[in-house]
Amino acid sequence: QVQLVESGGGLVQAGGSLQLSCEASGSIWAINAMGWHRQAPGKQRELVAGITSAGGTNYADSVKGRFTISRDNARNTVYLQMNSLEPEDTAVYYCNIMSRTRFSGWNSYWGQGTQVTVSS
Repeated sequence: QVQLVESGGGLVQAGGSLQLSCEASGSIWAINAMGWHRQAPGKQRELVAGITSAGGTNYADSVKGRFTISRDNARNTVYLQMNSLEPEDTAVYYCNIMSRTRFSGWNSYWGQGTQVTVSS
């Protein structure tokens, strides 16, 4: 089993910054892609940012230039630095990883979610 523990959410004023962290633990032999998704009330979950094992990144158009995703492979941790936050960024943020054990194929795992609220 794999566990993902997220931290760093909270309440911030528009224009402020937050950094989210997500640490993976458990039966992990390798991690491929890691990413952050979010879901606002009444909306579908959407990809915010992703990062490959080689460090390649991709972002939703709405966060380009404001958010930065990074990873620490030694700590099995992915980060999301969020700057210039806007009320529209308010959502529950979920981390997601693709990992495998030494003898299994790749599986997708999700964190429990962390609330980010941006006040205007």
